[in-house]
Amino acid sequence: MSVRSRTRPLVPALLSAALLTAGCAGQEDAESGPENPSSSATPHGYVEGATEAAEQQSRLLLGDPGTGDTRVLDLITGKIHDTARRAGVTELTTDGRFGYFHGADGTHVLDSGAWMVDHGDHVHYYRAKIQEVGELPGGPGTSIRSDAGATVVTAADGTADVHSHADLEKGTLGTPARLPGTYAGPVVPYAEHLIALTRDGDAPAKVSVLDRSGKRVAAPESECEDPQGDAVTRRGVVLGCADGALLVREDDGTFTAEKITYGEGVPKKERAARFRHRPDSSTLTAAAGGNAVWVLDVTKRAWTRVETGPVVAANTAGEGSPLLVLETDGALHGYDMSTGEETAVTEPLLTDVPEAASGEAPAPVIEVDRSRAYLNDPAGRRVYEIDYNDALRVARTFDLDVRPSLMAETGR
Repeated sequence: MSVRSRTRPLVPALLSAALLTAGCAGQEDAESGPENPSSSATPHGYVEGATEAAEQQSRLLLGDPGTGDTRVLDLITGKIHDTARRAGVTELTTDGRFGYFHGADGTHVLDSGAWMVDHGDHVHYYRAKIQEVGELPGGPGTSIRSDAGATVVTAADGTADVHSHADLEKGTLGTPARLPGTYAGPVVPYAEHLIALTRDGDAPAKVSVLDRSGKRVAAPESECEDPQGDAVTRRGVVLGCADGALLVREDDGTFTAEKITYGEGVPKKERAARFRHRPDSSTLTAAAGGNAVWVLDVTKRAWTRVETGPVVAANTAGEGSPLLVLETDGALHGYDMSTGEETAVTEPLLTDVPEAASGEAPAPVIEVDRSRAYLNDPAGRRVYEIDYNDALRVARTFDLDVRPSLMAETGR
């Protein structure tokens, strides 16, 4: 592998360390009084077997469906780790730590060894060894959604199993608990509960809030026709519907569902069906047909349609950052999300996309974190690191020994 390097800024790393230490110290002081004399024995945020770091420990999970080869690219060290070959993999998803390699007969779980723990006023970043976890049952159409406590596997037939996230952290799948009934989309862990869509016959789906055993504890008034797409944001869970989206929120134990409509009728082929966003961001993107991108600002409860060239992939870091769009010309384009104006374009072209765009292979994806974006180039056997705040400058190029047709970022 060859890497064109950039120098990582020292100040943000030191600032992160200072903030992390200060934030944790505050909690430790509050917890280490006379009633908790032993609290100092275990440092706040301690995770057994992991090393804590002051900055994000991002890694890229990569897969080549043609050969079954998989890799983990450590973005801190630049090193590539070989992982087990997996024939028949067609899709790769992640929950921020674990990679889920979806195939025809099941889903393989890989612990990337990089993750973040969010404590609200501060975060902890960890790195540990990469390890194989096991094989989950379920073929095409299986969806996996996680939070710190639970990992829910929803099959194509609507049945759902809940795995303990703690078991996965220990390197085992454990014994799942089957939820009662069937569901009209992925079951999403949120606010120590499960958000599910249920349907009675041909009626529109409705939101059910379940406890972790599957018992319904709330049913906020809602309707979602033809549900497609979901995302967890700091503002709540977003569920895509035919007329826009449902925002499911929890506030002091009370759950509500609010519709965010497009404002006009949208043809089915132009609806937002799969959301992409930076984890924890409240700005979502989704293709709006072939030549436009939807931007959903969850905070403002507003959709914006940005006219672009032919769309292959899209994503954004959120408010104040550009909308990033890979188009069929092979270039990455940046757009101002409020005006729709194109603000930057990469030259020369970054990737050859006709094969992916034709549906013969997985299309490239854009992964985004707080400072960089990553674009996979399967034909060129490489991954680009993009500084999206510097006119889409290519900061590093990682040359690989596999075609990285599948890519997902962990550690965020």
